[in-house]
Amino acid sequence: MATRILLRHRTRAEREPEPDSDDLIESIECEACGSGEADAELLLCDKCDAGYHTFCLRPILPRVPSGSWFCPSCSSTSSSCKKIPKKFPLVQTKIVDFFKIKRGSGFGQIESKKRKRKSVLTSKKKRKLLPFNPSEDPRRRLEQMASLATALTATDTVFSNELTYVAGMAPKSANRAALEKGGMQVMSREDKDTLIQCKMMMERGEWPPLLVVFDPVEGFTVEADRHIRDLTIITEYVGDVDYLRNRETDDGDSMMTLLSARDKTKSLVICPDKRSNIARFINGINNHTLDGKKKQNLKCVRFDVDGECRVLLVAIRDIRKGERLYYDYNGSEHEYPTHHFV
Repeated sequence: MATRILLRHRTRAEREPEPDSDDLIESIECEACGSGEADAELLLCDKCDAGYHTFCLRPILPRVPSGSWFCPSCSSTSSSCKKIPKKFPLVQTKIVDFFKIKRGSGFGQIESKKRKRKSVLTSKKKRKLLPFNPSEDPRRRLEQMASLATALTATDTVFSNELTYVAGMAPKSANRAALEKGGMQVMSREDKDTLIQCKMMMERGEWPPLLVVFDPVEGFTVEADRHIRDLTIITEYVGDVDYLRNRETDDGDSMMTLLSARDKTKSLVICPDKRSNIARFINGINNHTLDGKKKQNLKCVRFDVDGECRVLLVAIRDIRKGERLYYDYNGSEHEYPTHHFV
């Protein structure tokens, strides 16, 4: 029994002496998959005692951490600020400079485009990704941008809307979708055009209808500031790209899998702790619980875009105004319901 207990990662968590019974050991199960098997890779949270397999986490942990370990729920809570952050000034010039909005781009205006209505039959057969629909009120968009600037400033993070490659980490040449174990779905030309459209809209100040709000328990979270349709691109998950092997002892709770390579030494992760966008503040959720399934409204999807791996957070149902955003951190990021892409 003692040997089996040591196989499970426990560090400084205080607990009552355990009776000499195999029944207690078998009762410890992974919160993600529900299994108590593979106990050598079953971690126990040093705060709440919840169990997780290393391979059920997102990103997957390559080995048992040497120090304290906290589950996704506790790590997001423990890392959040208890003090209400100072709000970023609601001044257009400061916000334009912070996000590097293009000068003379007609900031504050919404570009109007007439779209042809498609038949119901056609739309069902060709369900494609949709661009976000900005708020019409320029001041409201400023408030949305200011809320993100507040969160980035409070966490000492530089705004970036692209993957970044830093000396000493993985080079851009390492980001090759062809290395993905099992292959990676290729983004269609139409969906790629939609992604480019979203990027261009943000560059001229047409912002996604999202608010970053501060919760004393959860820390910074993101909520919809207007109705968002199913299949809308919420954001691309960005940050510094690094090899997973370099992050084996990293306790950051916001890392995202970018490339899960056949050769594990070539696997990549996105690290949004220094440079990132609103994706950093969108919460992951365990969809293996009933409550989690009800809350999940986004899907994390990995695409091959011109030979490079890219990660998008996409709405998987209509999202009402005021609803907080949650994506599935247990899901397989490169898989998406087949009825969405025909």
